[in-house]
Amino acid sequence: MTELTTDRLLLRNWRDSDREPFAAMNADPAVMEHFPALQSREQSDGLIDRNTTAIEERGWGLWAVEVRDTGEFIGFTGLSVPSFEAHFLPAVEIGWRLAKGAWGNGYATEAARASLAHGFGPAGLDGVVSFTTTTNLPSQRVMQRIGMVHDEPGDFDHPRIEDGHRLRRHVLYRIDREQWESTR
Repeated sequence: MTELTTDRLLLRNWRDSDREPFAAMNADPAVMEHFPALQSREQSDGLIDRNTTAIEERGWGLWAVEVRDTGEFIGFTGLSVPSFEAHFLPAVEIGWRLAKGAWGNGYATEAARASLAHGFGPAGLDGVVSFTTTTNLPSQRVMQRIGMVHDEPGDFDHPRIEDGHRLRRHVLYRIDREQWESTR
């Protein structure tokens, strides 16, 4: 099982004890502001199950993130393969979602840097994308801090969000191995 550590964080496979706080996080309107809907407990558990399998099979996925000093579960960060159709796919995406109480500490950036290091290191990836709604400026700032570049011509309407929905339009960011190596 692949685990990643940073100065303050542990990115690890999921535990049954993560299910309750993860479901609460996915039902928090502040955390889910840039998603079209809150997640049910069943949806939240399904995401854990899929990522547990991905990490076991590929050696990477969306890892559970905990604060090393306290052992507190604070969300997820990592790599995934988007399952919808878009002009820039297939690709590997980097993403994160943290509980509101963990915001503002630099945890997303720290965990994302560790995920990129794994992606461009042991996982052998050549490039990584990230995307979010045009309104999700905090996530866009994380993308910029980890060296990703906005691919403005690549911005797109998310195919799983209905026409006219305020969250349909998404920005696309990219980073390749060479760009990543220059930011280390």
